[in-house]
Amino acid sequence: MAEGNGASRTVAQVIRARARLALRAEQAWGTGALSGVELPAPPTAGLAPASAPAPARRAVAGPAAPPAPEARPRRAAPELFASPQVVAPTGDDRPFTNPPPSRQRRIELLAALDESEVQCCSLCPLGAGRTRTVFGEGNPEARLMFIGEGPGENEDQTGRPFVGRAGELLGKMIAGMGLRREDVYIANVVKCRPPNNRVPTSQEVATCTPYLHKQIEWIRPEVIVTLGLPAARHLLRSTLPMGKLRGNWTQWRGIRVMPTYHPAYLLRSYTEANRRIVWGDLQQVMAALGLRRAGAGES
Repeated sequence: MAEGNGASRTVAQVIRARARLALRAEQAWGTGALSGVELPAPPTAGLAPASAPAPARRAVAGPAAPPAPEARPRRAAPELFASPQVVAPTGDDRPFTNPPPSRQRRIELLAALDESEVQCCSLCPLGAGRTRTVFGEGNPEARLMFIGEGPGENEDQTGRPFVGRAGELLGKMIAGMGLRREDVYIANVVKCRPPNNRVPTSQEVATCTPYLHKQIEWIRPEVIVTLGLPAARHLLRSTLPMGKLRGNWTQWRGIRVMPTYHPAYLLRSYTEANRRIVWGDLQQVMAALGLRRAGAGES
């Protein structure tokens, strides 16, 4: 018992000695010196014998260095933007200032883009599974441009946009606006059919849309109607649902944009309410372009 009491006194003496050292360091170095001083735990039952190495021999730490963990968030932040899942927006939001090409020049530019770049494109995995590329078609001087998501099976076989059941319905929508298909220009965000008509990935969109942006720049429509959520989200860089995007005017590089539902969605949900919603969106476009309704072809 006496030996235990001696060990307790020895540890207590060590604590007092280290406290005195800490106070001296405090006077010499300032308040930050205490942050580097490590004091032993208070004595408890079962202490090591007095012959154990004395912690008092350890040197008193000087001013503490800035803690390393504070720098970790700053080092990690750039890695978030290096992730392959993050795709930077292409182009910019500045309106076009250069005058559009002449009609003949537009025809030549669009044909050259299709033949020399799009038809032989292999920049993303979609090219490996396509039958044909679907560049787009219509009036090179169109005031109105429709942009969908991507080709389907019928489009992949024919090389033309919107030629299946959805295309037939789009034709009725165009006719209801008092226009013909050859009066407008129709294209898609991606030029190759995604497998099983799935939504294109962000990487596929980022790879393919420079072609679309060139089409828009050369055609220079007054209004773009995006058909479906993927096309709207691409141009508008928005994560809002379709119900909040559709029917509201916005713009892309100075061109007015009206999002609405894709004809394929209408075919799946061909209700009176949905038809009225889409027709209301198209009526806003007609008003912007000064068009008159042709008969009752709003379908």
